[in-house]
Amino acid sequence: MYIANALQPEGVRPSFERAIDLVHLARQTLGDRALEREVLDLFVIQARSVLALLQASPDQKRRADLAHTLKGSARSVGAWRVAAQAEACEAMIAASDASWQKALDDLSGAVREAVGAINGFAQAA
Repeated sequence: MYIANALQPEGVRPSFERAIDLVHLARQTLGDRALEREVLDLFVIQARSVLALLQASPDQKRRADLAHTLKGSARSVGAWRVAAQAEACEAMIAASDASWQKALDDLSGAVREAVGAINGFAQAA
């Protein structure tokens, strides 16, 4: 959560109330709606792909790297809950914590929520 604060200009705090922080996204894309849409579409593709690879990979280092990748992507679009869950999953995997599978389930839920919100934006446009 602290990282999300560091990514914002001084005095601006991230929105954890929504699955996607639209203010952050607009700032990242300089208000370009077409670019917002493109970035969100790419995030959906990557998030789904990374989750599938995370679930299938037997390699601990690869799983930690995948969670780290998703964390960065989520931060770039303002999907703070996804980023937080990916960070937790990454830490548990790296520490060989047996409960990393539960963290992956939580991450999957956060991704589903973000993808649902993104799909809702597309329908509203």
